[in-house]
Amino acid sequence: MRDTDTMARMAAVALGTGSEEVFVSSTGPIGVPLPMDRIEAGIREASESLSSTGGLDAATAILTTDTRPKHATTELSVDGNTIRVTGIAKGSGMIHPNMATMLCYLLTDAAVAKADLQALLESSVQRSFNRISVDGDQSTNDTVLMLGNGCAGNATMHAGHSEWNAFAGAVAAITTNLALRIVQDGEGATKLVSVRVCGAATAGDADRVARSIANSLLVKTSWAGNDPNWGRVLCAAGYAGVPLQLEKINISYDEVPAVIGGESAGTPPAALRSVVERNEFTVAVHLNHGSDEAVVYACDTTENYVKINAEE
Repeated sequence: MRDTDTMARMAAVALGTGSEEVFVSSTGPIGVPLPMDRIEAGIREASESLSSTGGLDAATAILTTDTRPKHATTELSVDGNTIRVTGIAKGSGMIHPNMATMLCYLLTDAAVAKADLQALLESSVQRSFNRISVDGDQSTNDTVLMLGNGCAGNATMHAGHSEWNAFAGAVAAITTNLALRIVQDGEGATKLVSVRVCGAATAGDADRVARSIANSLLVKTSWAGNDPNWGRVLCAAGYAGVPLQLEKINISYDEVPAVIGGESAGTPPAALRSVVERNEFTVAVHLNHGSDEAVVYACDTTENYVKINAEE
């Protein structure tokens, strides 16, 4: 906490503002004291090189085991003014719903009521960063911040404003874009897999089944080996703790059926394998038990994931 206070005070002095205006984020090995001499020097150096075009530098500076920076931006018109929503993020390992070992900073020049912006952010995070999983491991720290400065000159927006849905859509598009980039850049990952569960009795049931499949090591390693092992998918759905009827379950890889009515669809293995060999594909599980659905975005688990985390 003393180090956190020191960082906030140093940044505030460098920027000519109060320390209550400074947000501090952390990432790295748990339990290791921060190298404050390097951090203090870095704060001074960074404050001297600020610019209006420094976003990509910031996106690169926050990386840890990431292999590439993650950034996205979009524009829309509100009250005749062009407004922007942009974001940068980092995250590669220990990624699991509740965000987990990821940092994300969203910025807009729109004038927006604080309470409505907070509600919008929470809703967008729930549908994006809280629907991704690399390895099923949560972290002690993660952060998503959204800051708005009102410099676009529009009248302050509230929920219910004629352009609110467009603005909300822009924020959701940025958070989803960055969330998927995190999964694509998961430690050792080679595939982005959307696990979609539909036909559940409740939204909670759909969510539990999707997360069970997305976090199964047996499922994730089969993806790494280009193995369309639908038996592992069915097994993970079965131990999700949700009442299921095996004879009603259908599973497909993209549009290729693997399971119909709880039994093999008879599709040639080569046809299923051709889907799993892709860099991106969808595993769709239809429970035929209701009308609710959910999606979780996941990746495969490879030998490189073990190597990265065994050597850290």
